[in-house]
Amino acid sequence: MKQISFIHAADLHLDSPMVGLKQLPANILLRVRESTFTALRKLTAAAIDHNVDFVILAGDLFDGEDRSLRAQSRFRNEMQKLSQKDIPVYVIHGNHDHISGSWVNLDMPSNVHVFGSEVEMKVFHSKRGDTVHLYGFSYLQRHIFDKRIDDYQKQDPADFHIGILHGNEGGGTEHDNYAPFSIKDLLEKEFDYWALGHIHKQTILSETPPIIYPGNLQGRNKKEIGVKGCYLITLDEFKTNKEFIETSDVLWEEVTVDVSSAQSFQEIFQICQLTIERLRKAGTGILLTLNLKRVHLDDIQEKKILDTELLELLVDYENDEESFVWIVDLNLEDNQQFDRNNLLNEADFYAELFAAIDNFDNPEEAIAPLYQHQLGRKYLTSITESEEKELLQRAEKLLIGLLYQ
Repeated sequence: MKQISFIHAADLHLDSPMVGLKQLPANILLRVRESTFTALRKLTAAAIDHNVDFVILAGDLFDGEDRSLRAQSRFRNEMQKLSQKDIPVYVIHGNHDHISGSWVNLDMPSNVHVFGSEVEMKVFHSKRGDTVHLYGFSYLQRHIFDKRIDDYQKQDPADFHIGILHGNEGGGTEHDNYAPFSIKDLLEKEFDYWALGHIHKQTILSETPPIIYPGNLQGRNKKEIGVKGCYLITLDEFKTNKEFIETSDVLWEEVTVDVSSAQSFQEIFQICQLTIERLRKAGTGILLTLNLKRVHLDDIQEKKILDTELLELLVDYENDEESFVWIVDLNLEDNQQFDRNNLLNEADFYAELFAAIDNFDNPEEAIAPLYQHQLGRKYLTSITESEEKELLQRAEKLLIGLLYQ
């Protein structure tokens, strides 16, 4: 029976700077910044442990077009481990690590096969005598909006045909629409598997044939929550077996907890501690956004302590934990609700405030200094319409809360 096995991964983003985390303790920050390399080592170990025929890396291996020497060196070291086990690696480069970038190059071992800027086919022969044709291309520059799927042409004879594509499925709006395609486009090619990259969320677009985004190997910010990893795939003439392999060393999580039943600081503190212990995962670090909903304390002193000392107490012992749960963002939602109509009756000023908020139609102008900053503009992405609305709502709530006090 014809059969092959391989690991499909994408969006490694090696040496990602993990911006905005300088407030972390030095040892946790180091672990977070090392996490993309830790994830790569887990991928390599899995490939060797499962004795796969080959590995597919579907774009954005490196976080930037400059490809730091450190990232290249770490990557080469892992590829050498695979080379020693006679495991080939098939690589395409994506929008982040396109092949027109400027970098000092480190040569990779001979088992690493990189696709060029035009769609091409590479042949793999397994030790059992099976033949696989792999098709793909690397980004020549960062922005490719052309529909490159039309250039994928099936070439027989082969036992299996695998397409590798770093691009955006036409129905998705959360990511840049690079090398767009539709599921129908891929199905028409009659390949046995589509190894996709670019979308950082694990997504299966089709079961037969498998069309899969494995997501990134390691979450890099609070939008990339949950377990990250790659897929171990086994293809034969009749079916596909897929197994998700976790590679993330640090998880981003967000939890909302209703604390309306708590009548004191101590009770809120205990609820938070129980939440942290429930989330703790052996051998894995967690960066947590904790939202406390319907907070209400009558005691003014306790409320002041809640605002100023709760976070410090919750992370006090996490610095020394291998399986840490570190709160990167603590949000307190006061149980007190402000009604606009009631506030308008209290003071004329609120009418002016609400009018200014309702007529504020350019949030991007308010945050422009961030995007104009020399370092900020390198790492910030444009905010969505829903994020703009959320910023305005939070700003309104903050202003009213401060004024009402």
